[in-house]
Amino acid sequence: MPIKSHAVVFTARNQVEFRAIESPDPGSEDVVIEIHQSWISNGTEGSFLRGERISGDVAWREGDPAPFPMVAGYQKVGRVLSVGAKVSRFKVGDFVFASMSRVLGMFDNQYAGHVSPGVCAQGAVMPLPPGLDPAAYSGLVLTQVGYNCGTRPQVQPGQVAVVMGDGLVGQWAGQTLAARGAQVVMVGRHADRLAKFAPFGCTVLSGDDNGVAALRELNFGPVQVLVETAGSLSALDSYLPLMRRNGHMVIAGFYPSAENVNLLLALQRFRNSELTFDLVSGATQERLEETMRWIADGRLKTLDLITHRFPVERAADAWALIESKREPVLGVVLDWPAARP
Repeated sequence: MPIKSHAVVFTARNQVEFRAIESPDPGSEDVVIEIHQSWISNGTEGSFLRGERISGDVAWREGDPAPFPMVAGYQKVGRVLSVGAKVSRFKVGDFVFASMSRVLGMFDNQYAGHVSPGVCAQGAVMPLPPGLDPAAYSGLVLTQVGYNCGTRPQVQPGQVAVVMGDGLVGQWAGQTLAARGAQVVMVGRHADRLAKFAPFGCTVLSGDDNGVAALRELNFGPVQVLVETAGSLSALDSYLPLMRRNGHMVIAGFYPSAENVNLLLALQRFRNSELTFDLVSGATQERLEETMRWIADGRLKTLDLITHRFPVERAADAWALIESKREPVLGVVLDWPAARP
């Protein structure tokens, strides 16, 4: 029999409701989790809410079905309520991280995070280490993307790494590069977000030139790594003259699809610099586990980036804040009833 759950549902473009839904009858390899906190991915989920994409990296195009209603999100922590007969790694009462769940009656965008109880395949579940507030791990998938951005490129201690974008992925990419010994410069548009990164490196307001003039004034020398998280193709061109030969560009933004792209022509301008490009939007179990270790031992800071926490019943208010930016906002966590006294 289906399970009665509650979820944050995008019912139409820019419409958010917290409402009852159904989750499927759990199978023998499923774990059912009562959610305590789920972390909103402002960028990815925001583009779903605006109807800009229909799955992780697939942009919506004219003629595609409207991707609603959907349960967005892909990261949460909570307590195990039950396990299937073939599940041996978890037991009732364990505190765990989980990514996607399965739901019924929704547009299948291959995501379903903000739902409780959540029916999750056991491969999407990880035990939490003791010590920290479990909310520290509630954004683990997104933290892992930042970790991936910061560990992919070759960089030696003291070499310059520029992070374009002061959002969550940019913050964690910069933290990771700083932990590796790079001289990190974060380029962004929000003074409050840049201030959060200041303990890890230099900060620059982007301006109309993507911060190039300000970076030149710092006189750090050639850029070994450029991490582009903001979806700005112009940044790649802007920084090309500053890049070290055999440097690395890490591509982590979302770029709406363009028709009839000539890939050879698009890459020709980078060819003579012998740059390496890394594409880093995915997740692997190995990286999630390593990211969790970095959080546990303090190399990656997550709780410091939470600016707002909302009761999940007020998810629509959380999204109104994220979209309007009427006050400084970065990390937004939803607190579920199971976590309340």
